[in-house]
Amino acid sequence: MRTVRARVTILVSSAVLSLSTVVGPAVAAPLPDGPGTPAPAAAPSVPQHIDTRTKSTEPVYDYANAIRESVYVDATMDTDSDGENDEIAVDIVRPSETALTGVKIPVIMDASPYYSCCGRGNESEKKTYDGDGVIRKMPLFYDNYFVPRGYAMVGVDIVGTGRSTGCGDVGGRDEIQSVVDVIDWLNGRNTAHTASGQKVLASWTTGAVGMIGKSYDGTLANGVAATAVPGLKTIVPISAISSWYDYTRSGGVPYSDDYMPWLAGYVGHDSAACDEVRGELGDNDDDETGDYTSFWAQRDYTANASKVKASVFITHGLSDYNVQTNHFSQWWSALSRNNVPRKLWLGLEDHVDPFEFRRDEWVDELHKWFDYWLQGLQNGVMKEPMVSVETTPDVWRNYRTWPAVNRPLPVPLAAGKLGAAGKGSVTVTDDPELTEDDIVADPTQVIAGRQMFLSAPLAAPLRVSGTPSVTLRLKSDSATTPVTARLIEYGEAQRYTGIRRTDDSTCEGSSTDYDDSCYYTVEKLTAQSDHGIVSRGWIDAAHSKSLTKPTPLEPGQWTTVTVPLRAQDQIIPKGRILGLAITLSDTEWTSPNDTGATIDIDVAASQLNIPISSGHLTAPTKPQSIQVEITTPTQRPNLHDPKN
Repeated sequence: MRTVRARVTILVSSAVLSLSTVVGPAVAAPLPDGPGTPAPAAAPSVPQHIDTRTKSTEPVYDYANAIRESVYVDATMDTDSDGENDEIAVDIVRPSETALTGVKIPVIMDASPYYSCCGRGNESEKKTYDGDGVIRKMPLFYDNYFVPRGYAMVGVDIVGTGRSTGCGDVGGRDEIQSVVDVIDWLNGRNTAHTASGQKVLASWTTGAVGMIGKSYDGTLANGVAATAVPGLKTIVPISAISSWYDYTRSGGVPYSDDYMPWLAGYVGHDSAACDEVRGELGDNDDDETGDYTSFWAQRDYTANASKVKASVFITHGLSDYNVQTNHFSQWWSALSRNNVPRKLWLGLEDHVDPFEFRRDEWVDELHKWFDYWLQGLQNGVMKEPMVSVETTPDVWRNYRTWPAVNRPLPVPLAAGKLGAAGKGSVTVTDDPELTEDDIVADPTQVIAGRQMFLSAPLAAPLRVSGTPSVTLRLKSDSATTPVTARLIEYGEAQRYTGIRRTDDSTCEGSSTDYDDSCYYTVEKLTAQSDHGIVSRGWIDAAHSKSLTKPTPLEPGQWTTVTVPLRAQDQIIPKGRILGLAITLSDTEWTSPNDTGATIDIDVAASQLNIPISSGHLTAPTKPQSIQVEITTPTQRPNLHDPKN
């Protein structure tokens, strides 16, 4: 049974009702600004949807009678080499009342490759069209909620996907340019037409655009912001990629092989021309070397963070091993260095939209954010705390900035100990059969293929806030080897394990019989366990000094290798024990790349670098006994499932 908790506010004045009666259901043509369309009335000084008292937009427009239109924006490239420039399919839902009164409105845009192949949101909604090919249902709640409040919702099929022509290049210049072309049209710098060829202007909009989207969609928002395209005022990337190199590999260690051409085929058109483009993706991805090349530099948006003019509201899950946490942290750091106005929400969750795990607060905050940046309403949203972090399920703390610590604390290593300086060396021989369960189990025992370093029980809570790393002075008997590090906390607790959809729904905006605003809620799942992974990290030792020009190791010679772990913000309670596990290849989380190497680690010249803002680490003074019971095998997530 689907029970509904309504969260809908409808404010319709008699004036709006009379307009709705006159306008009637929206149709595909004639379009506003098209031939023969009456000129709109003079725009009021204060639009009806703006409440000057509350400094907020209000839902005064009739969603059922909104204008729904589908247009094709003329792209500036010919990616399928057919001799004609590509066309980018754009679907729009906007208030009919503002069109009649001459009120120009801003745009909320979700550009995506997923509208046809996979769907959006937890319920995998796809676009649907009427018999004339005009948008009928737009996925997600954005149009239901924001169109009555004086916004246009724009869904863009990026080049090579959905109803757009051409071939996509997976985060490259062509996909980003296809979105820029749409923003240019919204600002009068480009052209568009209907399916029948009728020219369409976008004079109904102010040209102010806010991009939003999860995963690939949010990634596109990052990439477009890095072009500094005029008109883009803000972006809201949710669990988004900031560098495709770091999405497909870690320091030269691949997560999977031939991913880029596979993803292009999964979301794109089935054509010989696109097969050729995908072949080029495979030829240029350097899976064989793991090197960072110009191919990856083109898809590294952090490199152009200095160009970002839009504000940025980032949300990310601290358990996300699809788009891992280094993506938000390196993007956030780059934006910080360039003083970009920004905000950050970090949840405990994995690859999950905050609409699912913090719905009421998310909708309210998103509303204020767009009102401020797109409608110019001084509602105080930028005076709120910059950072909000979920510390335990459904418990959030606000912070002034992130990370709390910019200089990680160096923690020395000794044989079997974390927090004490040692002497001599320890040895690790690659064992590709080791699973993560094997690695974290029996931490006080000697296990071939693993070196474990343990702290004493924490004397006070420890807040890890930032990006840990491990610096190892090592020598190898091989020219290279992967090196894997895991930071683990031991101690009994209820720990977050995921989410599950319930039978309850909430409604976030206005509905029609063909596009309702109601979505299932989720519940968070926890389980009692005796350990949790704080962070993981991988690097190919030859790539430690340069991702562009790897340096093969000289067998038997000492060198320094730094393993970057994933960013984290976690409060570890008093009494817990921290463990650092070092292994070599990792066939669960990365593509098999074992070399059979053996390394020696000089513990005196090695250390854990951990960003802690409170508490401290000490080494145990006597042997410890830690019991770890693995009751179910750890399932490696599908790191790159497009539906996620």
